[in-house]
Formats: sequence, C-alpha cells, structure tokens
Amino acid sequence: MEQELGSELFHRARGNITLTAAGQALLPRARRVLADEESIRTEMADLAGLRRGRVRLGAPPTLCVSLVAEALTIFRARYPGVQLQIIEAGSHRLLEQLSGGELDLALIVTSEHAVNDKHLENLPLLEEELVVIDSLEHPHLAGSELDLRALASVPQLAFSHSYDLRASTALAYKNAGLAPNIVVEGGEMDAVLRFVQRGLGVAVVPATVALDAPGVRSIALPEPLTRTIGLAHRRDVSLTRAATAMAALLADTAGQLASGNGQISSLA
Repeated sequence: MEQELGSELFHRARGNITLTAAGQALLPRARRVLADEESIRTEMADLAGLRRGRVRLGAPPTLCVSLVAEALTIFRARYPGVQLQIIEAGSHRLLEQLSGGELDLALIVTSEHAVNDKHLENLPLLEEELVVIDSLEHPHLAGSELDLRALASVPQLAFSHSYDLRASTALAYKNAGLAPNIVVEGGEMDAVLRFVQRGLGVAVVPATVALDAPGVRSIALPEPLTRTIGLAHRRDVSLTRAATAMAALLADTAGQLASGNGQISSLA
C-alpha cells in the first residue's frame, strides 16, 4: 500500500511501530473499507442463503388467486427475508415487462400468447380445463356436465376484456355460432367469484381457480376448453438465487395442484 500511495504509513523503529501523519489520515478510511468488506460479505452470505433478496413475479389475475397464492404461502414461510413484488396483468403486457427487465419471472398463458422472443426462455408448467362455476346457495344449473349450447342461455358473468380468459371463451362461442347471455361484464377475478357466489350468474374459469373458490361448485364441459401455462424468464440474464427458488416452487406447486385432479395436468 505504501508503494501504491507513494507515502510512508508507519514509523518503523526496533520494537515500536507507529503511524505517520499519512497513516493517521488513512486510518479512518481504512476502517471504513474493512467495515464495508465485512458488510458486503454478510450481504452476499444473506443472498446466497436466501435470507435476503427480491423476486419480481408477474402473473394474470386468474393465476394470482390460484397457483401464485399457493406458491407464495410456502415461499414466505421458507424465505421470510426475501421481498416479493407481484404484478397482475394480461400475458401480452407481462411479456413486454419481462423483455424490458421489469420482471424476473412471468406466468404466461402460452396457449394464447406464444413465447416467441428469442431472448426469453419458457418452461411449460401445466395444462388445465376451463370449467363453469355456479352458486351453491342460488344455483342456475343442475347436473355435473354442461355443453356450450346449453350454457349460452344461462345468465353469465364476463371478465374484463383484458383477461386472456375472456378472449378464449368468446372465441369458443363464436366458433360454435353462439352468443352467451352476459348479464354482468367487465369484472375482475375476485369480484366475479363473489358475484357467482351470490347467485348473479355463472362464470367460466380455469380449473385451478375453481379448486378452492368458496360457495361455488364446478361443472365440467364435455368438450372441454383448455389453456396452457408457462413460466418465462430472460435467457440473457441469470436468475438470482431467490428467483431460481421461486421458479422451482412454482413448478412443484403446479404438480401438486394437478395431483389427483383430472382437469389439471402438470407439464413441468
């Protein structure tokens, strides 16, 4: 260090070493450097051990109330020091945010929005059927199966046009030459579930959403509509340890949701 700085830092006498004026001036800075080094070592150890960190995860609302909610419960219990940022949006917007570096991971409805960007990697997670949910207390339907033609005349609750789900169901009706009897439209997921529970109408939702929805029952379509979910991230940016742990947990959770449920299939 003396050679690098071009100044003597120590008075060297036999049996006695003291600081020069230059050494005295450098001492506070040297102590700060050592303290910073220790702080950096601690911070890196915290990150490596997932005691700290951040994950920015994007997902459509239909997945936030199902797959994401299940995974986040486990993740928070395992890694309470990791900060979570959840962005709810449609798949198209999430792909834009992922490409722009605003997200670490994004759950995408790949059956509606293929991940074609060469800079993005996609891991298929699950395939699920779309099912009809009806109120338990104020039902509109009888039986456990219902075809699209019979469903079209029943009062229905339609999601906002920003939902991938809205587009896929609308296309199915159009291809069948049918028009649904929509009595309320433009709702978000939580609101639609509540409206169904109160008996305002029925709604078409992914099977994962219907699993734990309170006050409703699920009715299958004999010719089921399906959708595929993938987990995307950027190829050119290495995932942090926290994001890697989240990706693994989402894959595991998808497998658990599929276990024993014929309307959900794990692809991971």
